[in-house]
Amino acid sequence: MTKPSNRFRYMVGMVVDATGAGMYIPLSLLYFHHTTGLAVTEVGAIITAAAVIGLVSNPVAGMLIDRFGARAVLVGGYVLRAAAFCLYPLADNGVVMFLVVLPVALGDTAHPPAIQSFVAEIVHGTERDKLLAAQRSLRNAGMGAGGLIAGAALAMGQDAAFRMIVLCTAAGYLVAAGFLRTIPTDRASAPVADRASRKGGYRLVARNRPFLGLSLLNVPTALGYMVLSVALPVYLTGELGAPESLVGVLYAVNTVGIALLQIPVTRVLVKFRRTRAVALGAVVFAASFAAFAVLGEMSQGTALVIGVFAATAAFTAGELLHGATASALVAHAAPEATRGRHLAVYQLSWAVPTALAPAALTGLMSLSDTGMWLVLCAGVLGSALGVVRLERRLPEAAVHPAARREPVARPAGAAAGAGPEGPGGSVRWRPETPEAVRD
Repeated sequence: MTKPSNRFRYMVGMVVDATGAGMYIPLSLLYFHHTTGLAVTEVGAIITAAAVIGLVSNPVAGMLIDRFGARAVLVGGYVLRAAAFCLYPLADNGVVMFLVVLPVALGDTAHPPAIQSFVAEIVHGTERDKLLAAQRSLRNAGMGAGGLIAGAALAMGQDAAFRMIVLCTAAGYLVAAGFLRTIPTDRASAPVADRASRKGGYRLVARNRPFLGLSLLNVPTALGYMVLSVALPVYLTGELGAPESLVGVLYAVNTVGIALLQIPVTRVLVKFRRTRAVALGAVVFAASFAAFAVLGEMSQGTALVIGVFAATAAFTAGELLHGATASALVAHAAPEATRGRHLAVYQLSWAVPTALAPAALTGLMSLSDTGMWLVLCAGVLGSALGVVRLERRLPEAAVHPAARREPVARPAGAAAGAGPEGPGGSVRWRPETPEAVRD
């Protein structure tokens, strides 16, 4: 019997993970409200507190990735969250609830740098872009499927359904861990010198100014990503007077669009500079925010509904252009020896805006709905301009999908001290043909 390929095992793991998470995430507030009897606002405060404390796992995860490899941290995070979910049925008050959601928050925060580092260890070149695109596509499909399963389960009665949902989420994490732990990485083949250079803490990252710039420029865009789940529902139902059912439909449009189009869009984008694709995605985000701002001046009717769907379609297009390509850009921009710590720092540019988005966006909205959209629009446009200007300072292999770092062999008789990188440590570059997933 033929052994499943590494790519197949990876994608199965991602789908199972996303399906389990998709069953629980939409019901997270309702679950603890039902089992603890706490008000939804209290449940939200406890989950937020755990998420903020969970940010400490980000730098720790970076060091562990560089020390033990991304696969170990990734699998460990899955097992930690699965164990915590198995304890969820025991949470009958606020204290116990905090104790069981904190390990999940720690695992959630450690997951992004671990999964990005893992992808960087198993594929190279344009194959990273394509695998990240397939991952985004299938994860969106898995999340949607999980939501549908959860909805059907609730028809069984809340107590039984909630228990089934949290246990299925735990099982999904364990199954995903089982698949991913069987995939070999190229970490073992890293040169001894590279492995030794993993020492030095985050000072190495602090000295990498272009990478820090790339991370900071992602903050406005990351805040913009939160619009769909935080600001848009309030804006549509409060300011525009749209029915609540429209929010779910728009979320489905976004999710299905990513699931269906991410792979073909990325196949086109790998022909161009990653920095330009990321900047274009930010510009399209800005266009969608401007469109939402204009909707506030429209009266109820067919034109308003069409405008809402058009703006959401533009938002989805921005995600398609930005998401997978930005992940590939950062993975290539991070030095291999300290990739874990670099990606952990980059992940803060997502984690912090995500944690602050509810307060920041609702605060801006309370001052001015239109002002909020214009602030977001200006922020992502600034990010787009910054990424383009940073392009020349980033590694060639990060900017150009068809290039990779390849030391040029030193001719016989070359001067001593002129290593493979050339005099002064400068690196020469050669075209790269896409490399397939290692089997």
